[in-house]
Amino acid sequence: MINKKFLLLFALVLLISLVSCVNQLGKTVISKPDEYTHVYEAKETIILKAIAGVFREKNIGANVIIDQKNHWVDSDYVVSGDWRTKANARVKRLNWKECEVILAVTTEKKTETGWERRRLLEKEQYYSFFRVIDLKIYEEMSKIE
Repeated sequence: MINKKFLLLFALVLLISLVSCVNQLGKTVISKPDEYTHVYEAKETIILKAIAGVFREKNIGANVIIDQKNHWVDSDYVVSGDWRTKANARVKRLNWKECEVILAVTTEKKTETGWERRRLLEKEQYYSFFRVIDLKIYEEMSKIE
């Protein structure tokens, strides 16, 4: 009986804290999109293909473009209601086996004065994104060319 009361109380506190955080989502106006980095052990071309594949699969942007020469992937905005989102990533060779990926997801909200950049993704979501890219890199590496 005590365990049920404790579990109910814990669930209630968790629900209240989640509800209180929801109204903060997307309220922070930022001047430039956040950028996070991650290092992978793969060639630039494999990483670029993997990132573009993730952008397409997750519908992070429309019309995904890979620039092999400058080592970047970019997408157009995807509009959903009053929000629009796009993503870009740059790949930089660090040494003979490692490359650094710099990822930025731009989210904007339509207001009376125009589009305002807002922080929608936090650090944890970026790292989740990097894990998906990691899996996609192994998938790209397994393809026979």
